[in-house]
Amino acid sequence: MCGLLGLLTTGGDAAARTDAVAAAMRCARHRGPDETDTWNDADVVFGFNRLSIIDVEHSHQPLQYEDGRYTIVFNGEIYNYLELRDELARKHGATFATDGDTEAVVAAYHYWGPAAVSRLRGMFAFLIWDSHRRVLFGARDPFGIKPLFVASGPAGVAFASEKKSLLELAPALGLGDPAADLDPVALQHYLLLQYVPEPATMHRAIRRVESGSHVVVRPGRTGSTPEIEEERYFTPVFHTGGGEGPRVYAKIADVLRDSVAKHMRADVTVGAFLSGGIDSTVIAALAKEHNPDLVTFTTGFEREGYSEVDVAAESAAAIGVRHVVRTVKPDEMMDALPLIVWYLDDPVADPALVPLWFVAREARQHVKVVLSGEGADELFGGYTIYHEPLSLAPFEKVPGSLRGLMGRASTRLPEGMRGKDLLRRGALPLEQRYYGNARIFHDDQLAGIMRTYDPRRSHTDVTAPHYRDSAAWDPVSRMQHVDLFTWLRGDILVKADKMTMANSLELRVPFLDPEVFAVASGLPLAQKIGEGTTKLALRKALDGIVPAHVLHRRKLGFPVPIRHWLRDEMYTWARDIIRDSQADHLVDLAAVQRMLDAHREGPIDHSRRIWTLLVFLLWHGIFVEQRIRPEIPEPAYPVRL
Repeated sequence: MCGLLGLLTTGGDAAARTDAVAAAMRCARHRGPDETDTWNDADVVFGFNRLSIIDVEHSHQPLQYEDGRYTIVFNGEIYNYLELRDELARKHGATFATDGDTEAVVAAYHYWGPAAVSRLRGMFAFLIWDSHRRVLFGARDPFGIKPLFVASGPAGVAFASEKKSLLELAPALGLGDPAADLDPVALQHYLLLQYVPEPATMHRAIRRVESGSHVVVRPGRTGSTPEIEEERYFTPVFHTGGGEGPRVYAKIADVLRDSVAKHMRADVTVGAFLSGGIDSTVIAALAKEHNPDLVTFTTGFEREGYSEVDVAAESAAAIGVRHVVRTVKPDEMMDALPLIVWYLDDPVADPALVPLWFVAREARQHVKVVLSGEGADELFGGYTIYHEPLSLAPFEKVPGSLRGLMGRASTRLPEGMRGKDLLRRGALPLEQRYYGNARIFHDDQLAGIMRTYDPRRSHTDVTAPHYRDSAAWDPVSRMQHVDLFTWLRGDILVKADKMTMANSLELRVPFLDPEVFAVASGLPLAQKIGEGTTKLALRKALDGIVPAHVLHRRKLGFPVPIRHWLRDEMYTWARDIIRDSQADHLVDLAAVQRMLDAHREGPIDHSRRIWTLLVFLLWHGIFVEQRIRPEIPEPAYPVRL
């Protein structure tokens, strides 16, 4: 688990860029505080910050293979690396100088080429330089657990785990000032969705390699921007041929047990995040089978109704693990948010990422790796909104012209009126109404806030390709498919990676395993949202593994009391952020202040919209205005030079 940076030059002058790469790695040192190093030849400079987890003593990076033909920088973990090493040795006579997973990746590429990526079971982003063919090959894991940013210019192309590293490296690429060229489309999507959807970032000059994709780049001519060839190697497909009943439930339990066992592979202590929900509880319960001394961690708030601390503590007692709780207060959230936004690279307006940062910081005092339950809802049908196709089924019988009238009528109803949103959504087909599990601003609201609002832009720009791929599926599978490409990789996995790596803590997600997906993707609709619940098949599979008080508990999510705090403890803080911002050319700051005041007076709840705007204004103050300068702490664990 680490931070990588790779620069492929066009002029064969890579040696002259090593200092620039080393400097750009400084802002990503939290991703790998154990050691740092650079390597270069005439074409390429690789930089690496390492958080040592497996083969601590030998798997230093950048790592070379096959007498120096290949050099790799690798961020992530491959959980089937032992099996891969054994197969490569038996079938191809491969030999290894280390005991780690990094060498297994580069050896697999040597013998199997790009097809090796589909054989990797884990989370990863890596770059391999083949000095014989002068080809740079890179890849990102199927679900997008690990990030990989890319920027290119006339002097070369660069990839990095942190976008801020590429901002630092922009002069070496022959780019101008990326901070001065924001992407208005990305901003509009952010305000709509609370995150910037892949492959975009808020800076027009920097993009992301998409989840489930690999890239090939060759040095171009001096002064010409190298061409990046990107290809998708993994496309998730949901079907209904997996069956149901006890055999399927046993298969789910078996594949989860196997995934957790492989995710426990490490040369350091592994802990687990534990909320009051079924997803994290089953991960902790199965991890306990491999580590009787497992430590679990949770976070919550003192305000009633906004904490699962008591349920998590009850779960920890039931499965017999030591439990650590971190309670977060509003003043802590206000103080920490600028630093957290700096770690994020791009704004993400999910308030839950703030307490996640605090519990990750607490966990890092005890362990170096934690397991968590991300991905279960997307794979097994866990979101309450997945019931919506059933509740809106009567609207499907209404003639199209009449449905249009219903939609127009909904716009005349007062904001916050009961039934307004149901009427609006019932008037729309699935492809127009569902754009992922986050809904912050509607178009009419956004038009009154965003200076650069363009009605020609829509969430369908993001979702349409995924709906085309799933045209023949049932509506819930289509919603899951959209969530995998939007909400999961845009919000859930970004906050999981950024908030844990900010604290030099590795987070592993056993649900997001190709073998687990292979089972979950075949569940019929009734096994997802049947019997009036969510994740039905998963709940049945875990009977006897997960404590009874959790197994059938209604999904709470992770509520953060910003609705209350923005009316009281956080009001002045929020007002000051709006007052001091220099982003009025992008966002109508007077309208934002009016929204804050209206929220304070009630009864309408504007808290999520206000929070989304506040996070953007802080981001703009840090990365564009450079007026806000959070104090960046040195990693708590010293870098070994």
